[in-house]
Amino acid sequence: MGTRVRWWRWRRNPLRRRSDVVEAWTALAVAVLLFVGAPLLGAVAARWAHDEARAAADRQQAERQRVRAEVIGRTPDRLPSVQAGGRHSYRATVRWTEPDGAARTAAARVPAGTRHGETVDVWLDSRGRSVPPPATGSAVWQHSLTMGVCATVGAVATVLLAHSGVRRAALRHRMDEWEREWARTEPQWTHRRA
Repeated sequence: MGTRVRWWRWRRNPLRRRSDVVEAWTALAVAVLLFVGAPLLGAVAARWAHDEARAAADRQQAERQRVRAEVIGRTPDRLPSVQAGGRHSYRATVRWTEPDGAARTAAARVPAGTRHGETVDVWLDSRGRSVPPPATGSAVWQHSLTMGVCATVGAVATVLLAHSGVRRAALRHRMDEWEREWARTEPQWTHRRA
């Protein structure tokens, strides 16, 4: 049964090499970066993404208006349906009345299964074109969470990749040191001339 000496890279001893010290400090830096730096970076990225998405949602809310429109026909589409937000929608001609009393018509996306004469909610931009509804609060939070997780995972992957490179270089340097030491020590043990 072997005895394991803990923290040997941190203590002075004749077997410790410079590469051992570099590897020990690198391991400490990696631990700090993984447990403090990566989550902090993820939180900062999520906060930034939330602010940006919230501002975009507010702009969309200000630029777009929802109107109740009646489906009066269907426009031809090569692809009859498009999946948007997990639900199929179709392009159809709709009519609504402006606040000043003027009747307007436009082609807009309506939920699948909507029939002629039904009333649906349609989102329009300032030019009267059909647009998707503005982002909801849950979409903003989902975007923020995704960006935070991606930033954290990216930081973790970068730190681990860098740590792997440092360990590989330290091992190569350690082997070179051991070769030089052995070249000096071998003649004393084997009585051969180097």
